[in-house]
Amino acid sequence: MERSTEKPREERESRDFSVSEGRLQLRSVTSSDLEDILAIEKASFAYPWSPRFFLQELRVPCARSLLAMIEGKPVGYVIYWLLPSEIDIHNLAVDPAHRRQGIGRSLLLAVIDEAKHEGRSRITLEVRRSNEAAQRLYQSVGFVSQGIRRGYYSDDGEDAVIMALEIRR
Repeated sequence: MERSTEKPREERESRDFSVSEGRLQLRSVTSSDLEDILAIEKASFAYPWSPRFFLQELRVPCARSLLAMIEGKPVGYVIYWLLPSEIDIHNLAVDPAHRRQGIGRSLLLAVIDEAKHEGRSRITLEVRRSNEAAQRLYQSVGFVSQGIRRGYYSDDGEDAVIMALEIRR
């Protein structure tokens, strides 16, 4: 993979959302957020992304990201690609201490809002077959299963459920 010197995207305005725990603010991820994101990542996944992988992902020209914060503390994030006709979500995590409070849903709704605003017709993602809680979250905002990618996860060979949301204009 060719190394990019481009900095992660930082041009987005912050947005406020109400969640059960208080005021949630969403803003673009910056390279200075990496330590906080890695802490959430490690607490959320048995096979977390590496710091290098996060930086590579954030430097991809079509990459977008949102960091969820409550009272200045990072509590979740989503990383996705804005492609010509769709958005592809690559990673979404919420700190375990802040789950089931609407943060993941707020992140997803912000991505859906961007898809509508940017004229994209669908949003896709893959989720571990064993991650039923995440699948329920995605279904709650309209995602449906499109099939299975056998052995998708290289770390342990687990299958992925392919999910998609068709965007109504």
